[in-house]
Amino acid sequence: MGRLEHRTSPACTYFVTTKTWQNRTLFKVAEVADTVVGRIFECRDNGVYLLHEFVVMPDHLHLLLTPGDTTTLEKAMQLIKGGSSFNIHQLRSHAMQVWLPGFHDWTIRDSADYEAKREYIWMNPVRARLVERPEDWPYASAASRFEMDGVPERFKNDFRG
Repeated sequence: MGRLEHRTSPACTYFVTTKTWQNRTLFKVAEVADTVVGRIFECRDNGVYLLHEFVVMPDHLHLLLTPGDTTTLEKAMQLIKGGSSFNIHQLRSHAMQVWLPGFHDWTIRDSADYEAKREYIWMNPVRARLVERPEDWPYASAASRFEMDGVPERFKNDFRG
């Protein structure tokens, strides 16, 4: 079976999921989770994408992002996963596999779709019984400590969040 081809359209917003190698709960360790969060924001701050929502769970992450004009979705994910792997290897002094190859993506079609994916990201740690309220999970956009990029203009007209 060949590699999955990902849709890449200009100015599209995507819901992306990627998992750890063998579903290891690597991100239960605070410094490792913080390393992934740091890399996500480093890429955002470098203009790779707009970051609308995210959650780093113990064994996977979800992102709601819009790649920059000169960046493909594949490149954005390569930068997140490759950079965070490198940083984790340095931090933990080992070279174990961090990420499962590839990722799953969903093109956001309209404001209802955007809102459903936003809600999914926010509620993921609650559904996993890691916290009682979304804002209590420290590795997610629901936590008030992060400044996120706003809702894309094309979804603002009837967005309720």
